[in-house]
Amino acid sequence: MRIAVGSDDAGEALLSVVSAYIRQAHPEIEIADLSAPAADHVEYYPDVAERVAVAVAQEGFDRGILVCGTGIGMAITACKVPGVRAALCHDTYSAERARKSNNAQVLTMGGRVIGPELAKTIVETWLQAEYEEGTPSAPKVQRMIEIDRKYQAQR
Repeated sequence: MRIAVGSDDAGEALLSVVSAYIRQAHPEIEIADLSAPAADHVEYYPDVAERVAVAVAQEGFDRGILVCGTGIGMAITACKVPGVRAALCHDTYSAERARKSNNAQVLTMGGRVIGPELAKTIVETWLQAEYEEGTPSAPKVQRMIEIDRKYQAQR
């Protein structure tokens, strides 16, 4: 599995913890950090969110993880990239349902909202959960995809 990750300055510390956790617990997972290229480079979180979402939608990454202060702006921005379903999760149930019911490929979290231990548990839950084809959620996910394509065609 390949995961693109990214954060702004408000999410940097939590993303560091999460990335270290994944590398330790899942050495088979390849992680690419697409955060701002340099400490002196001024960049807004929407730029990071776009880069990670594009990596997932177009560049062969299986999933993405984004962290900013609340996770809200990252989720909103990532969902602007066609084909991406990003979910803001601050608990394990939401993380599990984001994958199983909504096939969310991008997880967003808030570095100012949750602590490191909870974040690791959320990430682990999200990594272990897989989309369940053939469930009552499947036609809903298909409808999300159709709506996404409808508005892509109008651009």
